[in-house]
Amino acid sequence: AATSACEQGGRWEEALRFLSDASQNSAAFHTTVFNAAISACDKAERWEQALHVVDAMVQTIVELDAVSLGAAISACEKGGVWENAFWLASVMSHSKIELGTIAFNSSISACEKGG
Repeated sequence: AATSACEQGGRWEEALRFLSDASQNSAAFHTTVFNAAISACDKAERWEQALHVVDAMVQTIVELDAVSLGAAISACEKGGVWENAFWLASVMSHSKIELGTIAFNSSISACEKGG
């Protein structure tokens, strides 16, 4: 709930701090907590931090889903890093995670912005 509140308030730094603090309690490691942190980074246009959270999910064996990767793709699109957006879209495809409309459009937009 705290991470979601940070996401809605655009307070990405606090969302990441909460996520870090939650690492002390393994029960707190749930996909929705990570997703809220990634979404907060996306809204703040902090693509590097969004990718760090995706990496943390992989390292802690928390399942990536369409929300996780879609928000990370959107953050990469806003940051103009089309290679990362494209890579995340391919991860979705290989993981059998459906590439939703928003993630698909963000991927295309990132490629367009990247030249």
